[in-house]
Amino acid sequence: MSYHKITITINGVTDRVDVPSHMTLLQMLREKLALTGTKNGCAAGECGACTVLWNGEPVNSCMVLAVECDGAQIITVEGLAHDHQLDPIQEAIIAAGGVQCGFCIPGMLISARALLDRNPDPSDYEIRDALVGNLCRCTGYLRLIEAVKEAARRGEAEAAPA
Repeated sequence: MSYHKITITINGVTDRVDVPSHMTLLQMLREKLALTGTKNGCAAGECGACTVLWNGEPVNSCMVLAVECDGAQIITVEGLAHDHQLDPIQEAIIAAGGVQCGFCIPGMLISARALLDRNPDPSDYEIRDALVGNLCRCTGYLRLIEAVKEAARRGEAEAAPA
């Protein structure tokens, strides 16, 4: 098995990590770096539980090899809060009661953050479109959509730290 030393910036911290050729970004985050907020839902790119920001774009980390991330900037759910303050989208989802079991929420938060970073005032259609790759089996989507609208209404759609 061959290993590769990659340099990657995760949640603003640059690190060098040895990864085997076959390891996914999801596996690296959870197994090598103990960032377990990113969830392994399906390992097939279907559910969105493993969504992270890769150079500002939402991706299913189960579908990306860790070696592809050499030089990349990654934001995980752990990186949304800064200075002990929750990200506005995190606060809005809590206030809206959008969390039940919580398994899908890390991916939902990342997808919502990506949307608000590129469009601080999204329409209902744009919110639904941004969350289409994130499956929820418990709460449904109405409270999550309302939370994104509320975060946008408050003008709290600040970009996550790089």
